[in-house]
Amino acid sequence: MTDPTPDRGFETRAVHAGQAFDPTTGAVIPPVHFSTTYAQDGIGGLREGYEYGRSGNPTRTALETQLAALEGGAHGLSFASGLAAEDALLRAVLKPGDEVLLGSDVYGGTYRLIARILGPWGVGLRVVDMSDLAAVERALAERPARIVWVETPSNPMLRITDITGLARLGHAAGALVVVDNTFASPALQQPLALGADVVVHSTTKYLGGHSDVVGGALVMNDDALFEQAKFLQFAAGAVSGPLDAWLTTRGIKTLALRMQRHSENAQAVAEFLDAHPKIARVYYPGLPSHPGHALAATQMSGFGGIVSAELADAASARRFAESTRLFQLAESLGGVESLMNYPDEMTHASVRGTELAVPEELVRLSVGIESVADLIADLDRALAAL
Repeated sequence: MTDPTPDRGFETRAVHAGQAFDPTTGAVIPPVHFSTTYAQDGIGGLREGYEYGRSGNPTRTALETQLAALEGGAHGLSFASGLAAEDALLRAVLKPGDEVLLGSDVYGGTYRLIARILGPWGVGLRVVDMSDLAAVERALAERPARIVWVETPSNPMLRITDITGLARLGHAAGALVVVDNTFASPALQQPLALGADVVVHSTTKYLGGHSDVVGGALVMNDDALFEQAKFLQFAAGAVSGPLDAWLTTRGIKTLALRMQRHSENAQAVAEFLDAHPKIARVYYPGLPSHPGHALAATQMSGFGGIVSAELADAASARRFAESTRLFQLAESLGGVESLMNYPDEMTHASVRGTELAVPEELVRLSVGIESVADLIADLDRALAAL
């Protein structure tokens, strides 16, 4: 499906890319296509290229057009989960003996996928602080990597990496540069425009935005890589279902508005926590004290909705995480509701005891779009009880 809005503003693309009205009925919202198979006009005579639900579905095609338009890319692919998207990309690019240079602060599931699934297959893994470009340069000079993989802002320490600088180093070393853009979302950051080769998303998070659909995405410009990843999407079969695709599309249409509110609320929450005597340290790129603040202000159009904070000790962090009311204790992030997470035993339990382990005194807040006064009151009450 061709994007009719390539030169339009982001908000317009989010609403209209891949979303042409139904030509039969005039319905403004395209229908959800649940069919698993498609009638052919004679053997091999496919209508619009559709034959079977795993190889293609019009609702999924519409979402993939929308995803590509959001990131300013030529190609988008939608998967059943973020990890399914990552797996397809990694297997499209890597062979036994290749190595991935991974950021030292990434989602635990990404590390687990590379280390425990692809590792026994013969893929090597090294870890480096991607926000330190000198360290990245040394690592690439020491030994080549097939893929340089970064999250920025990172999960959960909110490190900021210079995407343009990283792309320069990675490309000079012959590596594919992959940016997980889940935390920022394309509403706040455009990695392809900054030199990245591939953008990865857990669409479960900000793109879906309502904690009601699991999904993942890849966006890229390289035609050959797209064909390889698309083949794996088809051959391995981890595709997004039509209702999942439609829910993600619906969420995307309000992405720009939601990210603005998430960022505003998170800034206020970060400033409140930063001034609180029971909080030892706050990680949020919107704070001038954050080491990546200046870079984030240049590279992003907003600072996002995730705030991490350290308390005095692990016991205090656990009590705090279990004491809030509006901030619900739960996995994931990026929904309209505020969530509290204790990474050491929740989202990052798979990297405990590794070089990616997160501090035991750390909590991660996914700040929603509720009244910020209510959110701060909830945090203040929980902290007062410690």
